[in-house]
Amino acid sequence: MSQTEYAHPEVLVDSGWVATHLKDPKVRLVEVDVDTSAYDKNHIPGAIGLNWQKDLQQHPVRDLLTKQELEQLLSSRGIGNDTTVIAYGDNNNWFAAWFFWLLKYYGHKDARLLNGGRAKWLAEGRETATDVPSYPSARYQAKDPDASVRALRELVLDAVVRNGRQLVDVRSPKEYSGELLAPENLPQEGAQRGGHIPGAKNIPWAQAVREDGTFKSADELRALYESKGVKADAETIAYCRIGERSSHTWFVLKYLLGYPKVRNYDGSWTEWGSLIGVPIEQEVA
Repeated sequence: MSQTEYAHPEVLVDSGWVATHLKDPKVRLVEVDVDTSAYDKNHIPGAIGLNWQKDLQQHPVRDLLTKQELEQLLSSRGIGNDTTVIAYGDNNNWFAAWFFWLLKYYGHKDARLLNGGRAKWLAEGRETATDVPSYPSARYQAKDPDASVRALRELVLDAVVRNGRQLVDVRSPKEYSGELLAPENLPQEGAQRGGHIPGAKNIPWAQAVREDGTFKSADELRALYESKGVKADAETIAYCRIGERSSHTWFVLKYLLGYPKVRNYDGSWTEWGSLIGVPIEQEVA
């Protein structure tokens, strides 16, 4: 791999590319925001909006959509197996990256992220719309789940006990230390204990992006993770609070840097911080 290029540059598109493909029937833009009201205010013309709380999770059980549920969702939005799905959203593509991860978990072939997300599109003064588009139904058939991209709590506990894997905690330093249970602008709830999983290296997700929300260069990203001792050839598990920020880091490690064995622990701290008897480390300044 070139030292100056991403391992898989095909998974990123820029705003110019999107602007020239707005009416391409083979391309579907999907906005997934942290602020679930953002899409209704305005969005890229032709984009459909998915609500991460309502559309992309099981209810009442906390889990990812089942294979059948994902098939029904994508089919109803006119997305087929051969559709190029461009995901984007607010907060530097937090939940857009999570949706990308979900698509890859179920084997979608051509999924990409809009580099810079919603904020960059708006900052450039590009066209927006408020109407909600409707597309003819498709017949989507998902593949069986790819367990290699996901970490469940038993695997994470095994990683801690046997110390055979490396963990990356992508939350803020105050969350990592145990001072906060959630980002400062969010309610401090969701876990019974603060701290981090023993042995986890704290590399906040935001260190991977520039001020405009686009990803840093491959050289910069490689230097960032290598400086913290994250090895490319070791199995890596990323986690945050609920799995969306860590999917952003998972995307960086797996697709931009080409690390071969990367998992997202979507249970993350809301699960680990409430489990009985699991090890927790705290570092409070």
